[in-house]
Amino acid sequence: MKNKILLFSVVLLCINATSIDNRNSSESGMHVFNNLNFPKSISNTIFYLERDFVAFKEALAFKESQGKYEIVNTLGYLGKYQFGKTTLARFDIYDTQHFLKTPILQEKAFVALCKVNKWILRKDILRSEGKKINGILITESGILAAAHLSGAGNVKKFLRSNGSQHFSDAYGSSIASYLKKFANYDLSNIVAERLAKV
Repeated sequence: MKNKILLFSVVLLCINATSIDNRNSSESGMHVFNNLNFPKSISNTIFYLERDFVAFKEALAFKESQGKYEIVNTLGYLGKYQFGKTTLARFDIYDTQHFLKTPILQEKAFVALCKVNKWILRKDILRSEGKKINGILITESGILAAAHLSGAGNVKKFLRSNGSQHFSDAYGSSIASYLKKFANYDLSNIVAERLAKV
């Protein structure tokens, strides 16, 4: 019975894992990023995710959109990672229909945004990482997830006020909840870059 429960759990994890088939990469529009680690295979069909950047982005995408590239929410946020139009404009992306239909563009935009946010928040990451605010352990990955939710400026306010400046989006997700939910992922391969491009 325990083996069946374990197998079922692994199958559920597989649903959210990403496998890349190099033979079909040009057809699907997917692209293998040279400096990122992708899911490792236990067998030919079962994958698991380490707590690395790929696991981080897939967990965040599931929270934002259930991992759906072509979704637009009720507030107009777009794609797998729920980008706002002003954030997309930062990366010179103005054609939202093309953005929704191009998974590789969404993936590149997410990586670029993580680099920019890591640069903006670099001092706050150094100051705050490892501390607890309102009982929540502060980690780099939690900070970058919270920045994706609320913007880097709001995360700065939260950290610098020791948690007294709150932010929640229209759906009730808060900086504190993202700091907690997305803690302890290894994002060391994401380099802070002020002018990151897609």
